[in-house]
Amino acid sequence: MKNLSFVVAFLAVSLLSGCDLITGIFKAGAYTGIFVVLVVIALIIFVISKFRSKD
Repeated sequence: MKNLSFVVAFLAVSLLSGCDLITGIFKAGAYTGIFVVLVVIALIIFVISKFRSKD
């Protein structure tokens, strides 16, 4: 299992340049963060609307 991880890591390092890899990680992180924030805001709006409809 350790050898497989080493092979995968070696292939990733040798096939991808460092800048491209870091750029991909940051893009995925930014898009994921934006998605999570939008989901949380939608959830808060949903909960508030449920409480207001009971009154």
